[in-house]
Amino acid sequence: MTDNARLLDRRTAAVPRGVSTATAVYIDRAENAEIWDVEGRRYIDFAGGIAVLNTGHRHPKVMAAVQDQLNRFTHACFQVTAYEPYVELAERLNALAPFAGPAKTIFFTTGAEAVENAVKIARAATGRPGVIAFTGGFHGRTMMTMAMTGKVLPYKRKFGPLPAETFHVPFPIEAYGVTVEDSLRALEFLFKADIEPDRVAAIVIESVQGEGGFHAAPTALMQALRSICDKHGILLIADEVQAGFGRTGKMFGVQHSGVEPDLVTVAKSLAGGFPLSGVIGRAALMDAAEPGGLGGTYAGSPVACAAALAVLDVIAEEKLLERADALGARAKARLEALAQRNDVQPIAGVRGHGSMIGFDLVQSRGGREPRGEAGKLAAKALEHGLLLLSCGIHGETVRLLYPLTISEALLDEGLDKLEAALKV
Repeated sequence: MTDNARLLDRRTAAVPRGVSTATAVYIDRAENAEIWDVEGRRYIDFAGGIAVLNTGHRHPKVMAAVQDQLNRFTHACFQVTAYEPYVELAERLNALAPFAGPAKTIFFTTGAEAVENAVKIARAATGRPGVIAFTGGFHGRTMMTMAMTGKVLPYKRKFGPLPAETFHVPFPIEAYGVTVEDSLRALEFLFKADIEPDRVAAIVIESVQGEGGFHAAPTALMQALRSICDKHGILLIADEVQAGFGRTGKMFGVQHSGVEPDLVTVAKSLAGGFPLSGVIGRAALMDAAEPGGLGGTYAGSPVACAAALAVLDVIAEEKLLERADALGARAKARLEALAQRNDVQPIAGVRGHGSMIGFDLVQSRGGREPRGEAGKLAAKALEHGLLLLSCGIHGETVRLLYPLTISEALLDEGLDKLEAALKV
């Protein structure tokens, strides 16, 4: 018989420390919003494999679609022999694209691949090298996406030099003293000091920063970026890897701003737990790369495409966009009530569209000075049987990423466990 401690010993001996694991829990099985570890202990899942499980663990419709595809074939490589699930999924995502006009979609395997290929497409379409991203943003761990990620530790340390022609602008978080006006001034300064706008291929922004603390990009910023991009022929890339597929109450988080991007990167909850990512873009831009310039051996796996088609069905049939709003309102009301209490750790900044919810641990009740102990809170919540994730530029933010298929009763039970962990 195995247990968590023995598996941890084996992991330490066999797996490099560069890939960290937030908990010492080893999962044995899962269903919707619950998991059980190898010792039989039950946990409510408010992590969702880092925003991958908007439709929950092992949704029956997704599992049935995967099983059907497994009975047909598991791999062919789209660049050798194409297959209908890839084409059908591209058609459906093109119809959902958050911009007007014809769209095309290409598939990859990871979120980092999607972002990196969006940059390749932008460079091919514009003939320019420069890429501008934002502080606090997370775009991946490949060399290009690591350069774009706006956080040194742990993502960049020891891995330089990083690709050139990648620049950062402060992301506006008014609670920490950075306004939209500050961000736009920094962008104008960048154009004067480091790279002229006609050498910039793309500006890349998360509609809601994930690792950066679940801060939504303000509508005023998105509108200004769209105007700047239009003026200078720069492409606007919306990174929807974490915010996409219903999490925010809309199919894509960028839709809250009303701004239309040129390219959209997707991954995580696209395929209900199976590895799949993609770039959705304006058709003329997507055709800029030469044949063979894009792709990958496992890119657009037929099994993952089948799962994603089922995910889109589940989102529509179970009205998960509306459900994200309803569950989110329930969770935020509970958190806001906790923020007023004196018998729990001080929290503030309850925020989020739909069910992409975050809040901050702060130094004092009624204040906003961050307290970088969200990881400690997550560890305490785990003792109560709740899986939580931390984030934030100071390690101060707790993020809620429960499945959108969770029952109200299970959501409330999870919030009870969170309350217990917050008790002083």
